[in-house]
Amino acid sequence: MKKLTTLCALAFLVLFASSCKNEKSLQAYLVDTSGKEGFYTGDLPVSSVLSPKADVSDDVKETIKSIKKINIAYLPKTEDNTAAYETEKAKLKNIFTSDDYKNLMSMKMKGMNVKVYYTGDTDAIDEVIAFGYSKKNGVGVARLLGDNMNPAKVIEMLENVKIDGDSKSFEQFAKMFNNIN
Repeated sequence: MKKLTTLCALAFLVLFASSCKNEKSLQAYLVDTSGKEGFYTGDLPVSSVLSPKADVSDDVKETIKSIKKINIAYLPKTEDNTAAYETEKAKLKNIFTSDDYKNLMSMKMKGMNVKVYYTGDTDAIDEVIAFGYSKKNGVGVARLLGDNMNPAKVIEMLENVKIDGDSKSFEQFAKMFNNIN
């Protein structure tokens, strides 16, 4: 009986240990970088940054309502943080190797490598993530969270909104992108 109990305990321990993933999620990364030295991090409520133009459709208004917030984590590149820059870039690249993140597009923009990912189904996206890095500017990620966002409607929305650059929420994060030419 003692051997059976020991075997059952050992089997449970093996199952428990093997079920734990050592993969880091984007959410865990955002939490870990919050308050970390050198990082700009935070949440932007969409209502403080995006507002519909006067004559937009109800679809655009509904799309804006479906977006909850934007999370940002950014490490600007300096002469002193090359190792940290490389480490953070590698961490983010590793996170996006997960099958949960589907590549929407990749591009080079003003010297930055930018990749856009999404999670969810193609007709009901849960989040859109932009990941970018360059040796000149640094490394960062922005995550747009929403409920069942439709990609076509999100694109239509982006064409029909004003970005409120004067809002306090937006101002505190704008300075991080000032050095991108």
